[in-house]
Amino acid sequence: MAITIKSQRELNLMREAGKILADVHEQLGRFIRPGISTLDIDQKGEKLIRGYGCIPSFLNYNGYPASICVSVNDEVVHGIPSADRILQEGDIVSLDAGVIYKGYHSDAARTHGVGQISPEAQQLIEVTKQSFFEGIKMAKEGMHLYDISNAIGAYAERFGYGVVTELVGHGIGKNLHEDPQIPNFRQRRRGPKLYKNMTFAIEPMLNIGRPDVEWLEDDWTVVTEDGTLSAHYENTIIVLDGEPEILSIL
Repeated sequence: MAITIKSQRELNLMREAGKILADVHEQLGRFIRPGISTLDIDQKGEKLIRGYGCIPSFLNYNGYPASICVSVNDEVVHGIPSADRILQEGDIVSLDAGVIYKGYHSDAARTHGVGQISPEAQQLIEVTKQSFFEGIKMAKEGMHLYDISNAIGAYAERFGYGVVTELVGHGIGKNLHEDPQIPNFRQRRRGPKLYKNMTFAIEPMLNIGRPDVEWLEDDWTVVTEDGTLSAHYENTIIVLDGEPEILSIL
């Protein structure tokens, strides 16, 4: 496992990528409402990304056909946008997006309620987000990689949620996916030591039901095996000697 330490030049480019992606997510969040299609979201997201002079990280990545992963209700991640998939009042929708700015990536995800949603769905969204923040308390120089994983998993389990184990966070930089893989669930070992200026995409995915998932026939869309709701929250961060820097939040 080769975890790269980024230079100040690289970090500054990633900071700019993160700022742009944060704004894209803010605008997409305001756009979400009943009656729009998941393709509408993708088209708006691509226009925003290219408007900043950036390239969508996901478009054609390993063959993925869109710029924004749009996953509704029991879809965990990698939902393919479609003109036929119309958001309904009470749905929840996860948006996963990435941008490339001058050769460097940022990656972030948010889950939104569509109109009025159930208290159960609202809690799932809030706990998924907070589990990210619990995890990054451990993302500082001198700690170990799986301290992040253990903190995310421990928090999520307090609410009885299923923590997805088949999909994990990752390193990020010149490549969208770099070493290391970062599980969102408890590990028996502590893993590699963390050093200043490592860059990670931390992304808990929680299910109301069991953690088990399956892939649909499109080979991209991941859904909960039991049909329960799933939420996703992600940011790109820099490890520092104190609190980490979150790049993809305004």
